Amino acid sequence: MSATRDGSTDDAESEERAVPPESPSATPSPDPSADESPVAPAESVEAPKPGLAVRKVVLLVAVAVIAYLLDQGSKAWVVSALDPGDPHEVVGSLLRLRRTSNPGAAFSIATNATWVLTVVACCVIAATVYVARKLRSRAWACALGLLIGGALGNLTDRFFRSPGGGKGHVVDFLELPHWPIFNVADMSIVSAAVLICILAFIGIGVDGTRVSPDEDVSDDPDSDAASDDAEDSSSTDGDEEPKPRQGSTRL
Repeated sequence: MSATRDGSTDDAESEERAVPPESPSATPSPDPSADESPVAPAESVEAPKPGLAVRKVVLLVAVAVIAYLLDQGSKAWVVSALDPGDPHEVVGSLLRLRRTSNPGAAFSIATNATWVLTVVACCVIAATVYVARKLRSRAWACALGLLIGGALGNLTDRFFRSPGGGKGHVVDFLELPHWPIFNVADMSIVSAAVLICILAFIGIGVDGTRVSPDEDVSDDPDSDAASDDAEDSSSTDGDEEPKPRQGSTRL
């Protein structure tokens, strides 16, 4: 019996020695996706509604029509009620009405380039109508409407006032101290330019989107992920202690 027991004990010990210890790499790594919470589906970006664009175009047309009618109506009244060069005080010496004929641009600029100004006005109107196809912003609709209304107001004078044919003189009548005489169309154009500059400065586009200055400029996520993996591996290698070689003795 002792021999049998000793023999079985020796066989068991030899089997235990024959089984190699499990290496750390042999242990199955936990599935990281098992602990992660389910990822919410990405929200689909809704396309702009056609009705929204139509409303903004209607606003642009309404602003342009109002600016145009105010300009032409005020000019018609000035031509019928005021004599050329005769000043009429409205707010003392701060604001006067003085009828003049201006062959140049707004505020009597480029008085010898009437034909050039007519061509520029036509190009501005055409470019504004082209940009209006992407219109989704209420502020941009007002700005472009003021620009079109003012440009059409002065362009009407170029073609239908003496001497006509694109060389007509624009009626100006609003006078401020130490400032060139101007009209309602000039006010509309300058207001549109100021509003456009403000919208561009704060980053609002014609389509209503706003560009944030804090946006990430990197467009290659793979390079960012590779750099993150390299940093993680370097930190992991630095934290690990060197393992003793098999058979060596640590004191």
